[in-house]
Amino acid sequence: MRSASRDRRGLIRTGALALAAASGLAVALAAQSPFRGEQERRGGPAVDYESNVDVPYDGRFAFVRLRYTMPGRAGSFRGFRREPPWAHDYPRADRHLMKILAEITLLRPHLDDSAILTLDDPELHNYPVAYMSEPGFWTLNDAEVEGLRAYLAKGGFLIFDDFRQEHWYNFELQMKRVLPSQPMVELKADHPIFHAFFEIDPARFVSPYGGLKPIFYGAFEDNDPSKRLLAVANYNNDLGEYWEFSDTGWVPVDLSNEAYKFGVNYIVYGMTH
Repeated sequence: MRSASRDRRGLIRTGALALAAASGLAVALAAQSPFRGEQERRGGPAVDYESNVDVPYDGRFAFVRLRYTMPGRAGSFRGFRREPPWAHDYPRADRHLMKILAEITLLRPHLDDSAILTLDDPELHNYPVAYMSEPGFWTLNDAEVEGLRAYLAKGGFLIFDDFRQEHWYNFELQMKRVLPSQPMVELKADHPIFHAFFEIDPARFVSPYGGLKPIFYGAFEDNDPSKRLLAVANYNNDLGEYWEFSDTGWVPVDLSNEAYKFGVNYIVYGMTH
């Protein structure tokens, strides 16, 4: 996975780039819905929330969304807000972010398809960056603990998003099973992840969870802040919400743009470290 990393300069196109203009390219996706019922009523394909989905391994970047099981829900998630927590903002958030990435980097990502994988799927090791939504509901079996630990040790980078307040306790519990000696620590504003592509001041970001202060946490290789960041957690925050609705007018353009900056920086960091 490390051998696939590229020099940061090779990912960046020259010239002035406007995120607001790039996000306009995603308007055509606005009519698509992540919800099973709405998809079926409109005659589109139903979303299968209970199966893994691979994206062809062809050297292009692919958005990877991690699928997990909630406690007491070994089977279907139907009835839980129409989609399982891991699928919140899917597929619009994934596709919109890939549109932005295609416009301002040289990664040539898959634009229309996300890989949906469990943590114990060997195919996960084909993808250098993965994303998990709502880790406050996340649970792990022993095979998934070993799978995620191996993924991070191999060079994988994991993004946690869309959780707040008391959801931290379950998230921390699951992470301690994976990395018992590498706790999540608050990231300082000078960490390279906030400067990997865009210059970001994390203290200025406004969470979609009204009134809550976003805090960005990370786990480091060998618990050493000078080494590679293994995972980043957007606590009291939901970047995917801004990505999903960036083309609707329901959220301010400047906040969507800032959320895209975080997403791009995370992916560039994951691809170059």
